[in-house]
Amino acid sequence: MKNLVRNSILLLFTVFLSQIAFAQSDITNDVKEAIKAGSSKECSKFFNESLDVTIDGEMKSYSRIQAEYVLRDFFKAHPPTSFNIVHEGSSKGGLAFAIGQYVSKQDTYRVWMRIKNTGNQYLIHEISFIQE
Repeated sequence: MKNLVRNSILLLFTVFLSQIAFAQSDITNDVKEAIKAGSSKECSKFFNESLDVTIDGEMKSYSRIQAEYVLRDFFKAHPPTSFNIVHEGSSKGGLAFAIGQYVSKQDTYRVWMRIKNTGNQYLIHEISFIQE
């Protein structure tokens, strides 16, 4: 009986963690497609109400709308030729993140996104574009 209870708890915990990973993967895939298309409007659908944006080492906090304009200008200056997610995971504290590589005609950037569960959805709280 003890083993049954323990196994049931482990099963529920595993299902819970897999659903978290699945939801995180959904947002990561959606954001990946938006960045690939160079669409700041689509990206902003996954932004928290305020977020930190870093471009070439300069970090600033923006509202969702301001961050959309910042990315629009970035995409205009550096149109994407490709974008791929190279790693996804979560910190010891449970914060999800994704790391990608953004390639434009002129430059290559490492993209880092910090994703948090806000209410019942995953949203980007921080995004960085650092030139490699």
